[in-house]
Amino acid sequence: MTRFLQRAFSPSRLKLALIPSVMLLTLAFLLFAPEGLLGKADAIAYAVCHRIDLRSYHIGDRPLPLCARCTGMYLGAMLGLAYQWLISKRSSATPPPRVITGLIFLALAFAVDGINSYLTLFPNFPHLYPPHNSLRLFTGTGMGVVIAAMLYPAFHHTVWQEVSAEPALKNLRQLFALIALAILVDLMVLTQNPLILYPLALLSAAGVLALLTIIYTMLWIIVLRRENLYVHWRQFSSFLIAGFGFALLQILLIDIGRFLLTGSWEGFHIG
Repeated sequence: MTRFLQRAFSPSRLKLALIPSVMLLTLAFLLFAPEGLLGKADAIAYAVCHRIDLRSYHIGDRPLPLCARCTGMYLGAMLGLAYQWLISKRSSATPPPRVITGLIFLALAFAVDGINSYLTLFPNFPHLYPPHNSLRLFTGTGMGVVIAAMLYPAFHHTVWQEVSAEPALKNLRQLFALIALAILVDLMVLTQNPLILYPLALLSAAGVLALLTIIYTMLWIIVLRRENLYVHWRQFSSFLIAGFGFALLQILLIDIGRFLLTGSWEGFHIG
């Protein structure tokens, strides 16, 4: 069965079939999504985020595509991937124990703040502290760093024929440097300057599509047992196209389902 799939979905055949399919999916998404760049970003965010107005930052009266927590998470993930790529191109090892401990702390902060924030949805229900968008932003960004730290080596371990056996984040110094950069990005969001928020809003929504593309690309390579065969990006471009197509398909299907249920591109309403 695996050999049949490998022959049926050879890279050349896969690319030939995928390119028109992905072009049609892209056209369908562009036609279905609201107008404008922020409208398209809204449509991407609509598939993964509650988009509650009170829990989002705004450009004027307009909420950002993602809520404060998701804005931080996807900005943190994009920053984490870029940072690891700059310091170590093809690292495939997981971080050392000290770095893992730091990442666990970031994940726990995300979980605690998320649960605490969720509990406030229920009137008179006990919670640890009053939630705030700034805390959502910072803990979300920390979780984005965690996602990037796990996804980056996994991708390289899956794809490349030759990889570095060292982790990208080798020590706490590198982790703290990444966290410092993440805090700087969050402080930029907190300025609530429209000239800053606009590109960051687009980048955070692009982060959703980028992470899904990476994950689906890895899944295609694993399912077809094509791991560790490549020395250049062009050699697995068909899998990247497939990953992007499935990411866009997932977003489009969720968007259609949610829009049919709610009849609106707006976020959920509370209170």
